[in-house]
Order: sequence, then C-alpha cells, then structure tokens
Amino acid sequence: MPDLSNSVILVTGANRGQGKAIAGHLLQLGSTVIVGARDYTKASEAAEALHPENAYPVQLDVTKEDEWKAAVKEIIATHGRIDGLVNNAGMLTRKPFAETSAEEYFQLIQVNQVGTFLGMQSVIPFMEQQQKGAIVNNVSVSAFSPIGGSSAYAASKAAVVAMSKAAAVELGPKGIRVNMIHPGGVNTEMAGKSEEELDAYSSVPLQRIGEPEEIAKAAAFLLSDDSSYCTGAELVVDGGMTLGSADY
Repeated sequence: MPDLSNSVILVTGANRGQGKAIAGHLLQLGSTVIVGARDYTKASEAAEALHPENAYPVQLDVTKEDEWKAAVKEIIATHGRIDGLVNNAGMLTRKPFAETSAEEYFQLIQVNQVGTFLGMQSVIPFMEQQQKGAIVNNVSVSAFSPIGGSSAYAASKAAVVAMSKAAAVELGPKGIRVNMIHPGGVNTEMAGKSEEELDAYSSVPLQRIGEPEEIAKAAAFLLSDDSSYCTGAELVVDGGMTLGSADY
C-alpha cells in the first residue's frame, strides 16, 4: 500500500461521496487530512467522523479565491507544509445542450474548472518552497467520452484536462506533479442509486458501478511516491465503461 505517513493533504468536497472516501483512505495510510467543504459545519462533522485526531476541517467554497488563500494559510500556519491537494469538489448537471442556460453553464465552469484552477494556484508557492508536491485533479471520463445531456459538464472537465497537462509541464521542474483521475459511474449521491440507474452498469465490462473507495485508492497512488515518475497522467477508473459494452 502507498505510504503517506507524515503527509499533509487537502481534499476538497470531502464531506461526502468520493471526497469523503478519499479523505478516509488517506487517513488510513497515515496522512493528516484537511477536510474542505463549502459548509464549515459539514466539514467539521465529516472530520470528526473520519478521524478526530488527524482530520481537520476548513471552510472552502472552491469558487472563492479568498477562501482558498485563507484555507492554505491556515494549513501552513498549523501544519507547516502542504504535500498534496486533491481537487475533488465538483457538480454535475444533466440537461440537453439546447436547453442549457448560460447561467447553468457558467456555474459548472466556476465550480469544476475555476475551482480547480484556484486550488492549484493556491498551493503552488508552498509546494515550490518544499521542492515537492502532488496535485490530483478528480476529473471524469466525460472529459473524453461524454454522454447525452452533459455538454456543459463535459466541457468543464475537458478544460481541466488541458489545464492539468499544461501545469504538469511547467511545474515538473519545480518538483510538483499534477495527475488526473477519470472516474466512470461511481456509487454516490451524485450518480444516483435507483435500481434502474444501477442496472445500467451491468453492460460495462466489469458489470457494476464503481465504489468511492476505488477512486480513493487511485488518488492515494497518485499522491504517493509510488507514482513518483508520473505527471500529466490520466488514470481511468471506469470498469471498462469507455471501452464499450460487454454485451454480445
């Protein structure tokens, strides 16, 4: 298993779903985890439930630059360093392209794309001082294999891929690695849990929906020195969904 002992890692959107699973797994691997959430009460509750001693809540609306600066400043003041960032917070809207309003499009861009941009920028100066850091952007297979009703979502995620790769080129010489995870369907509130929705995954090669813990393990690998020669990499965790149907 990856060794993340003595690491300080910030996870956004860590109060539920994939983010909470990622935070929990990193804690099991010895990390100090900063639980970021837009609602501080929910961040506090999640941190307490995950690990009262090594999980710390921070107020963090990823679309607000001042909250990013305050959160990172608090982390450095309290822990003295920041070794990893998981840009996990995101939102999904399913709507036909022709019916998607500009307001809905901009909201997705703000959360999924600008939030990731601000997060990366906020930690770079401190990781550069350390001459080491790992950034993991939780993206989506929609970035390269979108489904119907996801044009705005797919656009926001594809932008994160291009930004991540460009940043990886620039930041590599400074000791900072930038990598991506592309989940397929994951069994969280965002994906939905109706029987019909879950049954739809029976046609993917592994014949099931993914679990949040499986995304968490991918994040841990990319944060750890086990992936020390990976940057700009895209790790697809989708049960083979983007390969095609298992039916024949």
